[in-house]
Amino acid sequence: MSSNTEIILARGHKNIKASHRSTLEITKDFDLSAAGDCIIAVGADKGLTDLGVKFKESLCQPNSKLNICIEAGGMTEVVNARGCEKLLLLHPKEMVIRKSDFVSDRTLGVRADKAACNLSREFVEILKRPAKTVKITLQIAS
Repeated sequence: MSSNTEIILARGHKNIKASHRSTLEITKDFDLSAAGDCIIAVGADKGLTDLGVKFKESLCQPNSKLNICIEAGGMTEVVNARGCEKLLLLHPKEMVIRKSDFVSDRTLGVRADKAACNLSREFVEILKRPAKTVKITLQIAS
């Protein structure tokens, strides 16, 4: 696997709503309250601090592009975002992809072309199944 690619394995959850209009999130936490409307997968095997050093360096380049491929139940959703030199990539449990340029310790990518609410509702129904494995492939093109 290239140093510009990371694979994250996570699970679905019955409380996934995927209704947030500006973000989507993947978390290492296994539980999800009904208020977590941006979360699309739980029980992830990586948080931002677990990503490789070379991957993080590439993502923090000014013109980096981040492709997020989310696969579950035979369906795939693709989200395109940007990296930036302001990324902190410090959160041990959470990864947030944002439509805006806002950066916090939880931010993985900015200026995304989709938020949680933009995922197909058929795909979201799959993400609501706790037994479903969700594979998230992160790939950087500078």
